[in-house]
Amino acid sequence: MEEPDSAVIATSLEWPDAFGALFDRHGGVLLRFLMRRVAPADAEGLLGEVFRIAFERRGDFELERASARPWLYGIATNVVAKHHRSEARRLRATARLAARPEPVSDPADPAVSALDAQATWRRVAEAVTALPEAERAVLLLYSWEELSYDEIAETLEVPVGTVRSRLHRARTRLRSLTERAEDFGVVGRTQEPEAKP
Repeated sequence: MEEPDSAVIATSLEWPDAFGALFDRHGGVLLRFLMRRVAPADAEGLLGEVFRIAFERRGDFELERASARPWLYGIATNVVAKHHRSEARRLRATARLAARPEPVSDPADPAVSALDAQATWRRVAEAVTALPEAERAVLLLYSWEELSYDEIAETLEVPVGTVRSRLHRARTRLRSLTERAEDFGVVGRTQEPEAKP
């Protein structure tokens, strides 16, 4: 059975090389998170920055928490915020990437669907960009990263009730786009995920 992240961090305080196990466990999902928020060319460098900061702050980790994932997402969120001044630029870049037409086997496939996808993503990006930062952060961690309410609360250092109310307000603001946005996974999740071991 794999030892909990907290045990790895505790061990790394005496044997720093042990910290590498956290990268092996969480590096892939954090890279995915970063690639959704910044240009792919920047994501790997920022991933290194996340783990550098985590390593330097490992003595501050609350060892009663078994999983380091929310803590690492919190660091990654802060790294992204420092990397970009504007969430709008990040979302526009994501919208452009998501709206790129995928290669199709039938070259006669109408271009209308690609244009429709671009228009929908543009509207979704504009709507998400218009959300207050606190609501946008909760929505993206919930929808894209599939964190539970508890994990989001831990990541953002707010009560679970605050997470619930921010997500509710974000959904209310985006309700007019729900039908179109569900196709792209932006606001498709409607229930809290089961707690992860």
